[in-house]
Amino acid sequence: MNILSIQSHVAYGHVGNASAVFPMQRLGCEVWPIHTVQFSNHTGYGAWKGRVFDGAMIDEIMDGIADRGVLPTCGGVISGYMGSSDIGHAILSAVARVKAANQAALYACDPVIGDVGRGIFVRPGIPEFLRDRAVPMANLVTPNQFELEYLTGLPVSTLAEAKAAVAALQRRGPEVVLLTSMVTSETPPDCIDMLAADGQGAWLVRTPKLGISVNGAGDAIMAVFFVHFARSRSAAEALGHAAASIYGLLKRTAEAGSREILTVAAQDEFVTPSRRFAVEAV
Repeated sequence: MNILSIQSHVAYGHVGNASAVFPMQRLGCEVWPIHTVQFSNHTGYGAWKGRVFDGAMIDEIMDGIADRGVLPTCGGVISGYMGSSDIGHAILSAVARVKAANQAALYACDPVIGDVGRGIFVRPGIPEFLRDRAVPMANLVTPNQFELEYLTGLPVSTLAEAKAAVAALQRRGPEVVLLTSMVTSETPPDCIDMLAADGQGAWLVRTPKLGISVNGAGDAIMAVFFVHFARSRSAAEALGHAAASIYGLLKRTAEAGSREILTVAAQDEFVTPSRRFAVEAV
């Protein structure tokens, strides 16, 4: 499968395309990355070098890819952090071009807006653009708990509320929703939950909480989940694979005390995870 991945990129570390591309390649996919930024490292370090690209550059690269005559072979587009609405419009234009060439192609959108405890951390106008333009166009979305509440205007403090919010988001367009991290009143204090839903139902996976906070994990989760869903068309199956792979990746990272996720060192976790978790219909 050929996948177009339009995300940020760093030379050192693993966030954006630097986190998402390799797992998809390790799973046997051909990935066509388009970078929205090229930074030395992620901004969590407080200092970085590099440049932010504009929407026109994305359009130009898409023209070059189209000139190769390969857009009909593209099975999906994924997008992550959008630094500006200009870039957002270029991403949706790229999605439209791919879908015009291949009606079966999927669009997966990680609606990066903010997080619990941090609030909104993207530029003004981006949350509204994601809510009103990108999410309705997507086949698959991967919000965290904060983002699901923002996109739907509904609380997510219980499992029942989470299912209701996911269903509300599905009614806005996306068939598939992956809630990448969830802590409700039913979640044990030493665990974290993931919830996925498609047209067949909703499923929950619970994994131990590892107590680390690293950048780029969400980009890897989306990438692994998308590949497995695109192949199986089952949110339950994709959830089981993604939960196992990312838990293994983060466990290796925590054991090493690394500030960057060990995408390369722990690469076998993407193909043969060392631990599996039960996928429960809810």
